Amino acid sequence: MSGLTTVADRDGSIPWRAVAAACAAVLVGIGLARFAYTPLIPAVVAAGWFAPAAALYLGAANLLGYLMGALLGNRLAGRFGPVGVLRVMMVAASLSLLACAEPLGFSWVFAWRLVAGVAGGVLMVVAAPTALAHVPERRRGIAGGVIFTGVGLGIAVSGTLVPVLLTVGLVETWLALGGLCALLTLAVWNWWPQAEPSRPTIPVRVAGSSAVMALIVVYGLIAAGLVPHMVLLVDFVVRGMGQSFALGATVWIAFGIGAACGPTLAGRLADRIGFATSLRLTLVLVGVAILAPGIGIPEVGLFVSAVLVGACVPGVVPLILGRVHELIDDPVARRGTWGRATIAFALGQAAAAYGFSALYDRVGSYPLIFALAAALMAVALVIDLVWVHRRTP
Repeated sequence: MSGLTTVADRDGSIPWRAVAAACAAVLVGIGLARFAYTPLIPAVVAAGWFAPAAALYLGAANLLGYLMGALLGNRLAGRFGPVGVLRVMMVAASLSLLACAEPLGFSWVFAWRLVAGVAGGVLMVVAAPTALAHVPERRRGIAGGVIFTGVGLGIAVSGTLVPVLLTVGLVETWLALGGLCALLTLAVWNWWPQAEPSRPTIPVRVAGSSAVMALIVVYGLIAAGLVPHMVLLVDFVVRGMGQSFALGATVWIAFGIGAACGPTLAGRLADRIGFATSLRLTLVLVGVAILAPGIGIPEVGLFVSAVLVGACVPGVVPLILGRVHELIDDPVARRGTWGRATIAFALGQAAAAYGFSALYDRVGSYPLIFALAAALMAVALVIDLVWVHRRTP
């Protein structure tokens, strides 16, 4: 792979092995190590491994780890090199799933769900930039789209495999998921680019305008509002609605399909009507979609809700990034601000995961949780209209 950058720069080609490796990293760290747990929650509860509230706290552990990984990712890559860190984190994500096959108590599984979260956060922060650094600038759009489809692919794969694997056993399901992650890790082990393109060291700056700070808050609120669907959706269908696990898994597949299509659809929408309008339209549609499961919608409505919210999970990323570019002219400040926004997103997820888990533990109400999540989207929309809109070019 040492000649990868030279070839790409010379003829404009995309180093597809590096892109595929980054896609696999996101698939392993986010699509499987995080999201495969969502369809497993009803099975974990039914098997008596954990009480419902404890099972939700285990989902929150992953999001707390994700926040830690997002904070540490670039530091680890700078100290130890991105390729070595990426390989170690893919191995850690695989081991976390394998370790959870042995239910040695809440603390044991909590620790490994935390490890999975840290690995996912580091992989999310480091994988795409490592691959895209070797992609010609004019081809980074399509390459980035391919990389982040790994999130949706992992969700769709987990929704398809988990019901089948559970017919064999819960332990076997954890082992199979961990084995799949290990195989993907080995498959792309030597596909990472070995040489980093040289670039001058530039101090990171963060834009400090009120509009930019408000946009970062909006991003954090969006992250918090997405949490119930990310963690509770399958459990709500199976235990909250009393439906079959097969239906819950199918709804989760729809969530994954939405996630796989989200970034591309969001980018095309933004090209047509602009990033600002696209973001506000997304907040309205997704807010309604988040509220819908808690107000007694028919089955088809569940699928629509799953697709829309699933599309927003990765689809909101290019919309917020586009707004950052519109509000900030300085490229260095853009990078620093985007890093701060990524941390805000991870913080919003972690805080909401623990908050909603504690709320469920106290009141046991799915509709209340979905309503509060939709309210967060409404608050984000108001902030965007009142504070961010003033500075829209």
